[in-house]
Amino acid sequence: MHRSIRFTALAAVLLLLGAPVYAAEIHGDYVEARGADVYTGPCFANGEVGLIGNQATIAWKIRSGAWNGVDLSGLTVVGVTRANATLGDPFANPYPARAIMIVDEKANEDQKCALVEFAQSMGGRLLENVIRVQSAPISMAVGEGEAHGSVTLKAGNIVTIQTRSLTGKDHTCGNSFVYYPPLTELSHAMAAVSVTDEFSGTGLGTEWRHFGKRNAFVGTFSR
Repeated sequence: MHRSIRFTALAAVLLLLGAPVYAAEIHGDYVEARGADVYTGPCFANGEVGLIGNQATIAWKIRSGAWNGVDLSGLTVVGVTRANATLGDPFANPYPARAIMIVDEKANEDQKCALVEFAQSMGGRLLENVIRVQSAPISMAVGEGEAHGSVTLKAGNIVTIQTRSLTGKDHTCGNSFVYYPPLTELSHAMAAVSVTDEFSGTGLGTEWRHFGKRNAFVGTFSR
């Protein structure tokens, strides 16, 4: 009886050791900022939908991992897009959208191509139509602990985003909630306030500056 139990336990251990281990190939931090509030109530959202919210900046900082066999650890890629309608509006089609990609200047040529391919895979149709790819120095600092929700992104002199966590003072509407979901699949996401959200690049036919708007998400991704 005891020998049978020991044999069964040993067989179970061997099966576990022989089983394939599936781990994320690439993971890191994420930030996005949009033209319309993402944390809001229907009253405010209805005042913005169809008028603004058709542009967004999305960025991935890769802590570790590879894409199509190319190591991207420590690199960052930013996508800036302009769509045809408010992103997230279920009654309008925002596509096709136009986008520019900003890749980390520290990347070599293979890594730059892989960064664009990775971002397009994550961003889907939002980054499908890339009209320009450019390199720039990119820094992305992510707060931890009490600074959770604080992200500072700088891509050359093209993109600046600084976020902070939501506070009680940001509940301007008694029915505020996460009205729009993030623009890409994330393993963790939280709505945030963009202290600064600026784009001053070329190629999209527009620039913008937003301050103190509840239009941001910060989070992590794993793929």
